[in-house]
Amino acid sequence: MMHFARVRSITNGETVMASAEIEAPAERIFEALVGKEVEHWWGSADTGRMVDWSADLSVGGRWSAVFRAADGKDLPAGGEFLELETARRIVQTRAYGWDHPTLGRRPTTIAWLLEPIAGGTRLTICHGGFAGLQEAAAEHAGSWARVLAWLQAHVEAGRPAAM
Repeated sequence: MMHFARVRSITNGETVMASAEIEAPAERIFEALVGKEVEHWWGSADTGRMVDWSADLSVGGRWSAVFRAADGKDLPAGGEFLELETARRIVQTRAYGWDHPTLGRRPTTIAWLLEPIAGGTRLTICHGGFAGLQEAAAEHAGSWARVLAWLQAHVEAGRPAAM
């Protein structure tokens, strides 16, 4: 049973906040976020899939990813890890390596916070850097809801989300 009601995402036009309650320990979720496993859960038949992920898991380390859209176009992104605290916190920069229609190549910062709760972990994302680009913030709020649903379904049940 998928619990999408436990996934929320909002924006004030400058920052996106998204959260999910996931029935798994923080260590399991952290590994799914930073390891090669991300290629198995990030995406869907409708949107496309993560096809390449690499990361130097250290503060100042670089990461890169390629998302292959449903139309077959490769959409690269990358950035740097600013903070890493295993199973608790990830802060990273991100910039698209292509001209995103609402964000362009503007760098943004994503903070992931993993908090133990009864029955699992609350994962909260704070994605900032959208000042002046409300349409981009709204689009990313919707995208983060999908990403958290995919992660939740993968970690909890090992099956793709239908979102």
